[in-house]
Amino acid sequence: MRHGKKVNHLGRTDSHRKAMLANMATSLIKHKRITTTLAKAKALRTYVEPLITKSKNDTTHSRRTVFAYLKDKDAVTILFREVSEKVASRPGGYTRIIKLENRLGDNAEMAFIELVDYNEIYGKTAQTEKKTTRRRGSSKKKATPTTESKEETAAKAGDDLTIVEGIGPKIAEVLATAGIATYADLAKADAEKVKEILTEAGSNFNTADPTTWAEQAQLAADGKFEELEKLKAELDGGKKVDE
Repeated sequence: MRHGKKVNHLGRTDSHRKAMLANMATSLIKHKRITTTLAKAKALRTYVEPLITKSKNDTTHSRRTVFAYLKDKDAVTILFREVSEKVASRPGGYTRIIKLENRLGDNAEMAFIELVDYNEIYGKTAQTEKKTTRRRGSSKKKATPTTESKEETAAKAGDDLTIVEGIGPKIAEVLATAGIATYADLAKADAEKVKEILTEAGSNFNTADPTTWAEQAQLAADGKFEELEKLKAELDGGKKVDE
């Protein structure tokens, strides 16, 4: 009975087990995938992954340490030159174990163990999914600023009614609240109606005279700002000087 022993001896002596795992690790590094029993694959994973991590630091000491385990110069060269570059950005989990059908004869559980970064099928699938996600995200971002949103923003902002002689910022706010936010709205509004709006807003606006506001707003709506300036020069607080 094992009684909680963590190491699977695989029915071999210690020297035999180490030699077997070294040979299997060498084959895995050279061929990138090998088929074996499930128990050996699990034992090999704990044996070879620390060596792959060691290969990320390419020094003489690291090479000698790895060679002490693998006992194969070609495998050490491939590990430090080729495999270490592939797994440079991976923090761990360099191998993958996939179960196969049981072996005929003794019905042993079989599996193959491979280096994750050398599986082209899984690699292409992952890249395709990432690209698809990025495209979807970018299309949403590009679709946000539309023509409708710009028009709605302009409508909410309205025209600057303060260019009309006799209208200050507070009066402009009162008119915008009443639905008169553009030059065209003010040009169509009746002077008496505008006066009622200002009277309801408070006694502070009783002195305003909206008799010329519609005329000024019409010039601004037509883009005739030079004529508007000439008209404003003849006014005093929105009233004609002659009056």
